[in-house]
Amino acid sequence: MTQVAIIDGGGANIASLQFALERLGCTSVLTSDFDVIERAERVILPGVGAARDAMDKLRAQGLDKKIPELKIPLLGICLGMQLLFEHSEEDNTACLGILKGTARRFTPATGRPVPHMGWNQVSQTKATALFADIPERSYFYFVHSYAVDKGAATIGTTDYGDEFTSIASNNNFMGTQFHPERSGRFGAQLLANFLLIETTV
Repeated sequence: MTQVAIIDGGGANIASLQFALERLGCTSVLTSDFDVIERAERVILPGVGAARDAMDKLRAQGLDKKIPELKIPLLGICLGMQLLFEHSEEDNTACLGILKGTARRFTPATGRPVPHMGWNQVSQTKATALFADIPERSYFYFVHSYAVDKGAATIGTTDYGDEFTSIASNNNFMGTQFHPERSGRFGAQLLANFLLIETTV
């Protein structure tokens, strides 16, 4: 049974994530103890809310320096994915700097309110084990006001006026802008793939 450490950064929707993992036969622990995080088989960095608040919590726990040192697979979800990048325009926040890029606020437009909320498609731009048994342009559930432009770490994109990074990956660090725990069977499949993925770091 896979042991997953969920980093406690003050994010919401933790219960739905834990239930999703339980359905996949996983045990999970919500923790800010790096010794526990480092011993887990997989790590998830969730996030809902503001980038500055989330980074302040990680810094207060010393995790801003330690998370980038992890060698085990880590999945950032929603704000948690944005925190893996260098910077967020939200409150001009320096993030973890593991991936290159900046989270920028969407520009509202007719038919495209901010936040971007609801189901949208993901285009797979690079073959990866995260996409196993997930059809191209499958729908996932999004709730966010900021997004990262396409870049070197992008492996999946979504269109909301412009294309943005909806899945990112580099070595053992991965992220989804959408919420897989709220995205039905394809979200469950992506989490299952993450639990099985092997990385070489």
